Amino acid sequence: MKLISWNVNGIRSILGKGFMDYLEAEQPDVICLQEVKAREEQVPQTFEGYEVFWNAATKPGYSGTAILTRKKPVSVFNGIGRAEHDNEGRVISADMGDFFLVNVYTPNSKRELTRLDYRTREWTPAFIDHLVALEKTKPVIFCGDLNVAHHEIDLARPKDNTHNAGFTLQERKAFDLTLAAGFVDTFRHFEPRGGRYTWWSYQSGARERNIGWRIDYFCASSKLTPKLQSAFIHDHITGSDHCPVGLVLGA
Repeated sequence: MKLISWNVNGIRSILGKGFMDYLEAEQPDVICLQEVKAREEQVPQTFEGYEVFWNAATKPGYSGTAILTRKKPVSVFNGIGRAEHDNEGRVISADMGDFFLVNVYTPNSKRELTRLDYRTREWTPAFIDHLVALEKTKPVIFCGDLNVAHHEIDLARPKDNTHNAGFTLQERKAFDLTLAAGFVDTFRHFEPRGGRYTWWSYQSGARERNIGWRIDYFCASSKLTPKLQSAFIHDHITGSDHCPVGLVLGA
């Protein structure tokens, strides 16, 4: 089973930048999208062979997530059950039969770290509670733009970014806590070396020079480790400031 995740930075924009060609070429069983910045009725495109589930933000043109899946889920539900966190369209969870798939767009702490406390002290504990509650029933895979580079090898210039959003000690510890709840960073499970990134600034030719960050992930319940076949980063795919990442599961 091939799963892909991609922060598309606007689905209406990415549709004109090769998204459908990528979907046709890769034929994923499921693709999870973040930052779709649109409601379902604003996207006239049909995705043949896929059922689409949307979670739009209350604020127009902001945030939002979607899941396109070939396999009909047992059920799909939006949010994490906390009203104070669920108006930005950041989480969709799908019961895929053998596991839960959680598509997440983690809040950014912002340039001046104005959302750091919210993100680490309020959002992260609530999201972990959501994952743990699901895990009591069956294994969980969560994926998406987590807005954090976990270790120094996960970004090109760690020393320059120690106090910047996405690489603060608080955010990294929050991700430690998330994984400690019983999850594996699947890309790191297969690839211990650095130099592979999933997001690049639009400024100063960062992508061409590979001055990037790895902030997009697939993480899986530890009990699923024997089923992990491969994890990948499609850093050759453009169209967004992020690139697609993926996971292949065996039977």
